[in-house]
Amino acid sequence: MSDAFTVSRDGYIVTITLANPAKRNTLSLDVMEGLIATFGELARTDARGIVLAAEGPAFSAGHDFADLAAADFDAAQQLFDVCTRLMDTVQQVPQIVVARVHAVAAAAGCQLVASCDLVVAAESAGFALSGVKRGLFCHTPLVAVARNIGRKRALEMALTGDVVDAHTAADWGLVNRVVPDEQLDDAVADLIGRATADSAWTKSMGKRAFYAQVDLDQPKAYAYAVEVMANGIVAPPGQEGIAAFVEKRPPKFD
Repeated sequence: MSDAFTVSRDGYIVTITLANPAKRNTLSLDVMEGLIATFGELARTDARGIVLAAEGPAFSAGHDFADLAAADFDAAQQLFDVCTRLMDTVQQVPQIVVARVHAVAAAAGCQLVASCDLVVAAESAGFALSGVKRGLFCHTPLVAVARNIGRKRALEMALTGDVVDAHTAADWGLVNRVVPDEQLDDAVADLIGRATADSAWTKSMGKRAFYAQVDLDQPKAYAYAVEVMANGIVAPPGQEGIAAFVEKRPPKFD
């Protein structure tokens, strides 16, 4: 595990905290590889939810320019390949991943937030695709961000590099909810608690199916969803939920 983040567990919820405030929680190659390994390990546990948090003046400033300063094409491509694997891993783990954003998430940091399943932001948070201010267009962050907020708004962020405040980010669809800073922890706990309640198997299948169908055209998406939903009906959690409804009792999920 990298020294740049910590991992803690409370019941079925695991919190990964970016903990390198002196470097504004930059996503160096080592940090990204460590996060990929950690998410992979958590995927094999009985944890139901993962909170991705950070400490210090920034949630994450994005890539570590020290990795890029002397990089040739192959090294740069490797860095962005690893970054892409991290973003994919966040969406591939069976747990629900909630970003707890207390400050600015910029460039690849914003990409990381956009790749999480759900996002709770403090009013002091901000979001930016700021690479353009350093002569680096945020091509890869745009993949995740545009899928959250659409083309025009994503391009505005990438072309201007300006920081979008938390309330605007919520209006645009990048954030689920915005709360006063002092309420951030309670809001995160509330959302992840409700998002991971009931059948863990059903939530995991639902997450996987959502990402599989969301970018398909409508006929293919429906065809896929029909098959997955039919499987859910005949699976034990589905059968238990139906039986509980018929018998007028609370369901009992494993």
